Amino acid sequence: MAVNRDKPSRWKRDIAQSVDMYNDWFMKFAPKAFRETRIQTTKDVEAALYSTGNLTNIQPTTIRKHPEILPTLRMSTCPPLAVDRLIGLAGVSTNIVKCMELEKKLPARMSVAAADPDIFVWLSRKNQPATETEIHRAATIVADRLCGAVANPIIRNAQEKRQLAAIKAWLEARSYKQLPGGDGVKYE
Repeated sequence: MAVNRDKPSRWKRDIAQSVDMYNDWFMKFAPKAFRETRIQTTKDVEAALYSTGNLTNIQPTTIRKHPEILPTLRMSTCPPLAVDRLIGLAGVSTNIVKCMELEKKLPARMSVAAADPDIFVWLSRKNQPATETEIHRAATIVADRLCGAVANPIIRNAQEKRQLAAIKAWLEARSYKQLPGGDGVKYE
């Protein structure tokens, strides 16, 4: 049986723990230039979250006032939107979106995208605002998406190795037996 496949009540907590584990690893081992870029991008995402009331109040006036939030909004959707995909979905000219993304100029109009509820967990709660930890965690996820286009493959490979090592250590720490006939592993 797959780990937690039958325990959906633990999924959100497990995802948050995984994000926090990655953030801790990343800040210790990623190259300095990339860390600095990610730190600044996380601050930019947090500023975008602040200007949109943590994505609870995305208005055309907000986007006109803060055109720099467009990359954050694109990467906050489920799934994240590439620039070309946003242009197609919004039915706007390439110049409007690229000008907004690169030059921070005000577009004439912009459609509102749906935010990813697994990243912005507070959006589905009533009368319970986002915590600082949730805001920062969401900001780091979106910042990673924004930095991902220029991410060094060595960092991604190192992260994958770290994840596999953590899973291997967890499995080896458990008592298990190989089932007869090579039919898999039984955990006790």
